[in-house]
Amino acid sequence: MRWVESGDVRLAVFEEGDPARPTILLLHGYPDTHRVWDEVAALLRDRFHVVRYDVRGAGRSSAPRDRRAYDFDRLIGDLSAVLDSVGEPRVHLVGHDWGSLQGWEAVARPETRARLASFTSLGGPGLRQLAHFARHGRRRDVAAQLARAWYIGAFLIPVAPELAWGTVMPRAVGRTLRRGDGLGPRPGHPADTLVQDGRNGLWLYRRNMRGALRGDGSDPRVDVPVQVIESSRDAFVSGATLASAGQWVRRLWHRKVAAGHWIHRSRPEVVAGMVGEFAAHVDGAAPARALRRARAGGGGGMFADRLVVVTGAGSGIGLATARAFAAHGAEVVCADIDADAAARAARAIAKDLGGTAHAVQVDVANIDQMEAFSRNIISEYGVPDIVVNNAGIAVAGSFFDHTVDDWRRIIDVNLWGVIHGCRLFGAAMVERGEGGHIVNIASLAAFAPSRLLPAYSTSKAAVKMLSDCLRAELAGHGIGVSAVCPGFISTPIAGNTTYVGADLRDQAVRGLARRGYPPERVAAHILRAVHRNQAVVPINLEARIGYALSRISPRAMRGLARLSGSRRNSQIAR
Repeated sequence: MRWVESGDVRLAVFEEGDPARPTILLLHGYPDTHRVWDEVAALLRDRFHVVRYDVRGAGRSSAPRDRRAYDFDRLIGDLSAVLDSVGEPRVHLVGHDWGSLQGWEAVARPETRARLASFTSLGGPGLRQLAHFARHGRRRDVAAQLARAWYIGAFLIPVAPELAWGTVMPRAVGRTLRRGDGLGPRPGHPADTLVQDGRNGLWLYRRNMRGALRGDGSDPRVDVPVQVIESSRDAFVSGATLASAGQWVRRLWHRKVAAGHWIHRSRPEVVAGMVGEFAAHVDGAAPARALRRARAGGGGGMFADRLVVVTGAGSGIGLATARAFAAHGAEVVCADIDADAAARAARAIAKDLGGTAHAVQVDVANIDQMEAFSRNIISEYGVPDIVVNNAGIAVAGSFFDHTVDDWRRIIDVNLWGVIHGCRLFGAAMVERGEGGHIVNIASLAAFAPSRLLPAYSTSKAAVKMLSDCLRAELAGHGIGVSAVCPGFISTPIAGNTTYVGADLRDQAVRGLARRGYPPERVAAHILRAVHRNQAVVPINLEARIGYALSRISPRAMRGLARLSGSRRNSQIAR
């Protein structure tokens, strides 16, 4: 630690890492100290020169003699003093909460913006931009932000907040940490100086917030590259508030993480990764896929710069889905047990659509192959943004004509294949922290029992229930899960089905052909399901009727199942 003088205060400055490397300056919020960044700093110090300091009146830094001396002029003066002491021509600034508010002010002021290579904002809007949002934003969005910021009005009241910091406020900070981030106290956060820091920091609000909503007419435009990291569960700042700043930033990257207000403590590896990635890009490194995707106004299609993995992509619904995502800008991995079919699908995407696609041979039922497949995809292309677990097979015939091997194979492919895809890629999505989407292809057979499809229907019902369970678990991580349930679709599945007992192959093939519902229409529903984060998607008339009837009258569905053994109703649903 070293001291930096700024007016009548002494600022405690802390440095880690090699000073010869690019400098990242971390600004803490209220009522924190520099120690709130401990985990992030530890992850960055091997690649960067990391600088932190306690703002005036917090932690080990001294408080000004005049308690009103917490206005932005003095705060930016403190930042400039620290920058002078660091001695670097430009640094990468990162701010959280009030540190973010200071950062927005710094990138707007001529005397500091030239010294900042980039700015990463977490959990704090710029007051210049906020003033415009308060006047011109949608009333509902403005009201929602005001409701989240109710405490600001309380902090402006004389005396009472100081008393609260001596009684209920320290416990309130602990409850907010646990409720929003699932965190408990650890050495350094909350700091031992919390009560005094809280009382001193009240003047941040009293000196800067009174005129914030009115605005002072200052220019809100920002020319410094800005990365906004939005915490989806932030109790104090809404997504609409953060998004509104985009119109004023010429070079903006907006990223979302499923986390609470203290994201740098709950997801330090994600924050450190994003900060380091952004700083490296601003310094000249090629942007990673996630940064290209986060670039505001990037264009290129609905799914531009998304990585999509589709199993069973060699034909039918899988092929149509891979092509549909590629047509909307995605980079697609076409996986299939048939290596030639996967290669044809990838070549056609490149030739017909000018897209980027990769062919991979994999048996989804084989855990060793799936582990190698997921590991190689993540290593070579990155964590997928969307995974479509589509690969499946069918066996048709009565229950007693199914052998144990028939049951084992259909469950291995239709259920275990989906489990493998969800588990391996879903875990990587959670670790990355930027959300994603998993699509599991079930079937009308998932809720419509049939005498001819006992194993197939059982496996697809399990896929639908797995999707429902997984959707509940992954929602907190910003990952959507959709169970897509097609009815009778004109795909090669009827010709590829294994028939036990009576041979109904020709009749099934003719029946699906007559239905005339192409897989391309299913693909359109899948893209819509991802875009809208739909839970269950029955596709075409019979699927929608079957789904509705299964919920209204399960008894009627069981009655219809007794009729499904007739030759007239023997088509395979998928």
